[in-house]
Order: sequence, then structure tokens, then C-alpha cells
Amino acid sequence: MSNVCQTHSKESTPLERAPLVITFGCRLNTYESQVMKELSQQAGLTNTIIINTCAVTAEAERQAKQTIRRLRREHPGAEIIVTGCASQINSQSYADMDEVSRIVGNDEKMKLSSYQQGVRHDRIQVNDIMAVRETAGHLVSGFEGKARAFVQVQNGCDHRCTFCTIPYGRGNSRSVAIGEIVAQVKSLVEAGYQEIVLTGVDITAYGADLPGAPTLGQMIRRLLSFVSELNRLRLSSLDPVEIDGDLWQLIGEEPRLLPHLHMSLQAGDDMILKRMKRRHLRADAIAFCNKARALRPDVVFGADLIAGFPTETDDMFENTLRSIDECGLTYLHIFPYSSRPGTPANRMPPVPGPVVKKRAALLRQKGEKALHQFYQSCLGQETNFLVESTEKTTHSIVVRGKTDHFAPIYLETTREFALGSVRKAQIIEATSDGLKGKEIE
Repeated sequence: MSNVCQTHSKESTPLERAPLVITFGCRLNTYESQVMKELSQQAGLTNTIIINTCAVTAEAERQAKQTIRRLRREHPGAEIIVTGCASQINSQSYADMDEVSRIVGNDEKMKLSSYQQGVRHDRIQVNDIMAVRETAGHLVSGFEGKARAFVQVQNGCDHRCTFCTIPYGRGNSRSVAIGEIVAQVKSLVEAGYQEIVLTGVDITAYGADLPGAPTLGQMIRRLLSFVSELNRLRLSSLDPVEIDGDLWQLIGEEPRLLPHLHMSLQAGDDMILKRMKRRHLRADAIAFCNKARALRPDVVFGADLIAGFPTETDDMFENTLRSIDECGLTYLHIFPYSSRPGTPANRMPPVPGPVVKKRAALLRQKGEKALHQFYQSCLGQETNFLVESTEKTTHSIVVRGKTDHFAPIYLETTREFALGSVRKAQIIEATSDGLKGKEIE
């Protein structure tokens, strides 16, 4: 499922020259927004705004609709195209908005024909996503203003978690051929990107639909072999019970695979996990973290956790709270349970809203404590970091980025650092916001 429900990018190109693309949601949406940007520019679209929506929570949809209304006020003459998971699942709710010009489905948004001018387009252009059998690789030239690049390796999901609508927005699992992935990564590395993130809806399901059924680990091994110039590789969300032997070996032996793994965990109580129809139990998550840590002692873990899933008792919640320590989690994405129409969980007895809010706050507090402890453990260490931004001040240049372990870091220097370059620093301070470093020549 998607990891994050927030706006990830907001292109600033004037509308009269190129479309404005606004992205909500996950890293896969970030990648697809870049594809749409290039396709719409190729088609010559102008005075157009494309909103790439997310459907993980009701809040994500609320934010998208609020943004659509604001943009219509700011750009009364622009064409507003709405796409993404929310519009795929519930196209009519966006068609009912006078501010929206067209609704384009998740399959159609990746096709040049959807943006070509002089062609009659239906106002609602959404097909049956469950009938889509292939996910084509798209060669993107880069990601404007971003230090790292995203590459889609898989789309869709064959599982039906009781709280999730994403399969109905993305369709069934389908993988991108290894050759297309290699070509895309090679192109991005040649363009100067030193860090690549492999993304998808359920990337540990990679390859089951391809000839020979290559696993995710086999694909990554071949990718790193064919693109030896790639220095840094990250993975998006992993299912803890679907890690294949090759991927375990890479975790233990491949330094280019960065030591930060994110789990699609959702809960730490077995009964709630069963009611969610997840594939793992509490013990599986703990075993995953223990094995990864044994293979690579410096690895850090992130996880998605849902607070207040229907029927969750105080004891069940305490099991989830304790799992943060038992797994040794560092980065938490906390989602208060959001009821989604049409899902089985929507028919289960709900937890009262104030209780959900309180449990989410307790999980965040626990996460903040774990994060602070990790920052403290970094003091005195040397680390590589990817430069994400630079800002000139009166007396210095403030450089910000992410370490190999994905910790935010900043340092002050007198030299310009290129966006996307990899630098080395010594950690001299742990703050509430991350790490402060001292440049190492």
C-alpha cells in the first residue's frame, strides 16, 4: 500500500509553458507524475493542471479536493485534469466537481494519447483497472528539483487487506521486465543520479507474473550487475514474510543496498493482523528485523502502523505499542484508521474517534523517542549523505540531505554542493529534527 498521504511535489513551471503537476501520496505516484509531466509536455499541453490523487485515507482525498478548488480560483481558465487512485476508485465524486475538466484513470494517465490535443477526450476516461495485465516501463529523463530518482518495478496488488482500497485503484499485481528496469536505471545514472529508489505497490510480489518468475532479489542482483555505476539503491515498502533468499543475501553482502528497510507492518497484534487479512503475524515481523540485523548490524527499520483499527482493544493496542521496541523500529508512519467505503473493515465495529486519536498520539510519541535515541547513537560517527538542498545565509551555506540510514542531516559550509551529490560528514550534534554534521574533506 502507499506509504505516505501528503503532497510530495509541486512543479512551479508557468502554466503557459508547461502543465503544472501536483502529487499526493506515495513514491509510485511521484514516479508516475514525472511520466505524466513528460507525456503532457510531449503532447504540447499548456494552461493545464494535473492532480495525481491518493486514496489511502479520507484525509488524502479531502486535501486533494481542497487543492482542486483552490487551483480553480487561482487559474480560472486552466484545464484541470484529475487522475490517480482516488479518481480511479470514485471517478463520479470528481466528475461532480464543477472545477474539474477531465478525470483520467490510472492506466490511461500513463499513455500519450490521454494528453494529445485535437483529439476528443471523454470527460471521464477511466477503464476497468482489473483488466489491465501489463505495466509498461517508461524512460523518464529525470526528476526536476529532486536529489534521488524513482523507478517503478511493479504495480497493483493481488492481496485484499480488509482496510485497503488500493487494489481497486491499481489493479492486480504486474511487474516491469528486468530489461526495462535496467535501461531506466542506466539512463538515470548517466544523467547524474547517484541514488535510485525502486518503487511499486507491493514490490516483494515482483516477478510472479513474468516468464521464469524472477524474484525481487534476483532482479536487484541483476540490476546491480548490469549497472555497476549505480552507487546507492533504496527499496520502498517490504512485506516481512515475502523476502526471498537472494534479497536476504543482498541485505547482508551488498553495500550499495542502503541500510534502511521499511516494512508494511500495520499492527503488532495477531488478532488485528488476522482481521486486517495481513500475511504476517507479530512473530514474523520480529523475526524479519532480527534476521536483517544479524546480517547487517547497522540496519535501521521503518514501518507503517494503523492506530484504532476496528475492534482494537486496549490490550491489542499495547501489543502494537510494544512491537516498536521488540522490532527495534526507528522511523514510523502513523495512520489513524480511516474508514474506506466498500472495504470489509468498514463493516466492523469501530473504535471511538477520540480513542483512535489518543492511540495515534501515543504511537507518535513512542516513534519520536525511538528516533531521538537513534540520533543520539549516531554522535561521533562518520557518514555519507545525499545532498537534497542548499541555502545561502549571511555567513555560510546550509546543506541538507539524508544519510545512508535516511536520517536528516544538515551542516554549514563555505562551499557549494551540487544537488544529488554524495558527501561525507562527521556527526557532531543530535537535534529534535535530525543530525548536525561537520564536513569531512
